[in-house]
This record gives sequence, structure tokens and C-alpha cells, in this order.
Amino acid sequence: MTCPSLLSRPAAVADLAGGAVALARSDRTLGQFARFVMVGGFSSAVYALLFWLLHDLGGVQANVIGSALSSMLANELHRRLTFHAGERVGWFTAQWEGGALAVAGMIATSLALSWFTATVTDPAVVAEFAVIALVTATIGTLRFLALRWVFRPQHV
Repeated sequence: MTCPSLLSRPAAVADLAGGAVALARSDRTLGQFARFVMVGGFSSAVYALLFWLLHDLGGVQANVIGSALSSMLANELHRRLTFHAGERVGWFTAQWEGGALAVAGMIATSLALSWFTATVTDPAVVAEFAVIALVTATIGTLRFLALRWVFRPQHV
């Protein structure tokens, strides 16, 4: 015995998946945000790998080098993939403006973590991570909005 509703589900799933892919490729806000999050995740993985590979140089040095290189990669991917601005915005402009936003985010995260560790006696690592995640998510959202404006098409 077959159930007609079960037979139509693969088509419904394919339609849903196709719609999600079309949205992710679109220049609508949600599509750009989905690409922004994917690029952010990828560049964070690159940062983690660089930090691990360069850790023998010292934690601070590995952090600075990893942050700089992964931020440059993210800025370029945002320019080309997230905002489809490769033809409108040059590499240097993307690095300068995106880099300034990344530095502002690193400063905000460092200040928030410093404040948290100064006000909470012996905080758990999970709590510190939660503070970093909250600030990073907030700064990331603001960075998305700022880059969306920076990389917007210029209408004449």
C-alpha cells in the first residue's frame, strides 16, 4: 500500500532545497546574510588553523598574524561572494574599510572580555566564551550592515 502524501515529499524537499539555494545566491538581504555567515565561518576556521600552526611563535603573535590574514581573506570573500561587489569595489578599498571594521570588532571584543574578567571573580571559560560569542554576534551583525552599505551598488 502506498501513501500519496509520502510519494510527493521528495519533490517538496527538492523544491524547498532549490528555493534555499536560490535565496542564498540572491542579492536580497537574507541571501547576503547567509553568505556572510558562511564566509565568517570559513574565515574563522582559517584563523583557527593559522593560530594552531603558528602557536610556536607565541600566542599573541599567532593571534595577530591569524587575525590579519583571516580578516583579509574574509574581506575579499565578502567583496566577491557575499556582496557581489568585485566589479564595483577594489581590493584596497575592501581591505581598508573591511579591515577597519574588523579592528573595531576586535577592540570591542577585547574590551568586553577585559571588563567581564575584571568584574567576575574567576569566571568559567564557558562564561568567557559566551561573552565573546555575544559581542562577536553583535559586532558581526553591525559589520554585515556596514559592509552591505559599503559594497552597495552605486545608482547613477
